[in-house]
Amino acid sequence: MNQHPYDTLTPDLVIDAVESAGFLSDARLLALNSYENRVYQVGLEEGDPLIAKFYRPGRWSDAQILEEHSFSLELVEADISVVAPLSNAAGETLHEHAGFRFALFPRRGGYPPELDNPDSQLVLGRTLGRIHAVGAARPFQHRLSLSVQTMLAEPREFLIEHFIPAELRPAYATLTEDLLEIVEKLYGELQPEDWIRVHGDCHVGNILWRDDTAHFVDLDDCCMAPAIQDLWMFLSGERHERELQLSELIEGYSEFFDFHPRQLRWVEALRSMRLVNYAAWLARRWEDPAFPRSFTWFNTERYWAEHILELREQLGALQEEPLRLL
Repeated sequence: MNQHPYDTLTPDLVIDAVESAGFLSDARLLALNSYENRVYQVGLEEGDPLIAKFYRPGRWSDAQILEEHSFSLELVEADISVVAPLSNAAGETLHEHAGFRFALFPRRGGYPPELDNPDSQLVLGRTLGRIHAVGAARPFQHRLSLSVQTMLAEPREFLIEHFIPAELRPAYATLTEDLLEIVEKLYGELQPEDWIRVHGDCHVGNILWRDDTAHFVDLDDCCMAPAIQDLWMFLSGERHERELQLSELIEGYSEFFDFHPRQLRWVEALRSMRLVNYAAWLARRWEDPAFPRSFTWFNTERYWAEHILELREQLGALQEEPLRLL
C-alpha cells in the first residue's frame, strides 16, 4: 500500500516544526477540521497557542503560497480583519521542516455568522467591499484565475473517466455537457475589469464572527475572479429570501466598493462550477486516508444519483432570470 505524504506528519514532527520557527511548545496539540491541508492548534510554553498550517505537498508553488500570504498581510495593513500568517525576525512567513512547508497564524475565536440576520449580512457586505477594494488595486502574478476549464470542464472529464458508475455515465455526460455549454456562454461575458483578487472560498466556515465583526480566515483558495464569487455563497433559501439577503450584502458592500448588477448573471454559473468541482475534489483526494474516514457518503450509488439530480435542478436554475437587487 502506497504511503500518503501526510502519513509522516506525526505529532512530534508538528511540534518540531513549530519549534524550528522559534517557538517553544508545551506539547499540547489539537488537530483542527481541515482536509486539503493539515492544521493544528499548538500550545506554547509562553503566550496563547498558535495555529500551524501544513500545506498539501505538490498543490501550490512557493510563489503562490507567498502571494497568498502577501495578500493577507496587505489586507491587515488596510485594517481589515483577516487572520494573516506570522512573520519571523527576517520577515519570512513560509517555513519548511522535514519536507513540509508550513505557516503559523495567531489563534482567533468566533463562530459562524448568522446568515438569516440582516445586520450580519450588512457587516459581511461591508467587509467584503473593503477586501475587494484592496483586491482590485493590482492583480495576482502567480495565483490561479477561476476558469470554466479548471472548475468544470476538467473536473467533469475526470469524474466521467474515473468515478461515475457505468450505468449513470451517459446521463452524467449529457447533463454536464449542457451545463458546460451554458456556463461557458455566461462566463464569456466577463470583461478585463471584472477580474480582481478575491478570497475565493468565502463560505461561513471561513468566517469567525465575534463582537459584531467578521474575521476572515483561510485564503488558501484566493484567486483572480469576479467579485460575485465572494458574495453568492452567503445566499440561501427561496428566491425572495436570497434577494433580501443579497440586498443587505450589497448595501454594505457598496459603501466601500462598486458592485455591478450584471454580475448577478454569473451566480448560477459559479454555483454549477462549484458543484462539479467539489465532487471532483473529493474524488481526487480519495487516496488520502482522511477523506474516506470523513466523507463516508461519497462515491456511493446514492451519492451519484443525488448529485445528478442536483445538477439537473441547477440546469433549470441557469435558465431562470438572475436574482434582482431589491
